[in-house]
Amino acid sequence: MNNMRRSTFSLAAFVLICFFLPWVQVSCVGMRDSASGFDLARAGDQLLWLVPVFMLAILIFGFVRLIWEKLPAIFALAGTAGGSISAYLMYRERSMTNSSPRIVATQWTAIFWLGLVASLGVATTAFLFYLRRSKSE
Repeated sequence: MNNMRRSTFSLAAFVLICFFLPWVQVSCVGMRDSASGFDLARAGDQLLWLVPVFMLAILIFGFVRLIWEKLPAIFALAGTAGGSISAYLMYRERSMTNSSPRIVATQWTAIFWLGLVASLGVATTAFLFYLRRSKSE
């Protein structure tokens, strides 16, 4: 059970770090640039700010012993909802960027994909934490 909490905690920290690393690389006529989740959130999509907010909430709930010991449902709900919504917002950003016609080529980095998978992992491990915690009581 503690392994699920640690996994959720670690994956949330990883997603938070990935938010500030390059997500997308753009290139046009030999020039290259990249943008992180932070850059994309600052440039337009205000909902992307929910990704670090949810990950910080999960980290805080995972760090405060009282919450995950006495109120595991709060930790599980924050992890499951936060991970799911973060994964959706990341996928939505990718879909919106790729669907618009562009002259500039965009390529999503491995860091983006790892962050997306880690967000889904946060949701899964938080849910498994709650299932195991409720079975043991």
